Amino acid sequence: MSKKYKIILISIAVVWFIGIIAWYLHAKNFAVLNPKGIVANRERRLMLITVLLGMIVIIPVYIMTFSFAWRYRESNKKARYEPELAGNAVVETIWWGIPAAIILILSIIAWQSSHSLDPHRQLVSSRTPLTIQVVALDWKWLFIYPEQRIASVNYLRIPVNTPVTFDITADAPMNSFWVPQLGGQIYAMAGMSTQLHLMADTPGSYEGSSANLSGRGFAGMHFTVDATSDSEFNNWLQASRSMPGELDASTYRQLAKPSTDVEPRQYAAVMPNLYQEILLKYMTSGASDVR
Repeated sequence: MSKKYKIILISIAVVWFIGIIAWYLHAKNFAVLNPKGIVANRERRLMLITVLLGMIVIIPVYIMTFSFAWRYRESNKKARYEPELAGNAVVETIWWGIPAAIILILSIIAWQSSHSLDPHRQLVSSRTPLTIQVVALDWKWLFIYPEQRIASVNYLRIPVNTPVTFDITADAPMNSFWVPQLGGQIYAMAGMSTQLHLMADTPGSYEGSSANLSGRGFAGMHFTVDATSDSEFNNWLQASRSMPGELDASTYRQLAKPSTDVEPRQYAAVMPNLYQEILLKYMTSGASDVR
């Protein structure tokens, strides 16, 4: 077979392989590749740019690896021995210059994206942000709406196109809060409070979960995020306030006990400053009603 046809066949094989991978990723509908929020969109764009830049190096390397292995196989007596290529200035410049340029580009992208995608960075919007306090428990998620004075377990509802400020902590081993279709994960740690800013731009139900192993009930730490219109969100708030049950200090102590595969539930009222009381549990000089 001529060299021309070999190159054509190798090129077809590479394109076919990339096509199969692309088809598989599209068919599987991975959450991180199907964003429904502005932060997740930016993160997907960053991932794709990084992968494409990496392919500039990876694809030629694999092509050359298989080509060299085939060309210089023991049975091929026509292959020429060319040791002078080892110090060839042009060749050396190509295989060191291109990766160096890509690393430089990636460094610039990493610097810019680290600031633009800072989880503490507030999202630009004309709408007032909604604050939700998140507490990782064994093995469930507690969501407190401090301004609306309600709470829910393993269920979250937010209005579309409204920035959401998540204040996140843990009253259990370290965990990680993650809604893949809305944005990246961030750790929840006892005695510490961190923030994450997200915003859904498409109505729908999105899966949230724990992204950090935290014990035997870790696999059941899933929750649903419903992004709805403002009117549907307000109707849900009204319905929640009419439900029986109040999340006071005594109720919280029962809720905080380890339990697995907890069904979603809501509380019509929440004791004031519950989130701060949970943080105070881990302060040596503080006192807390929820110890």
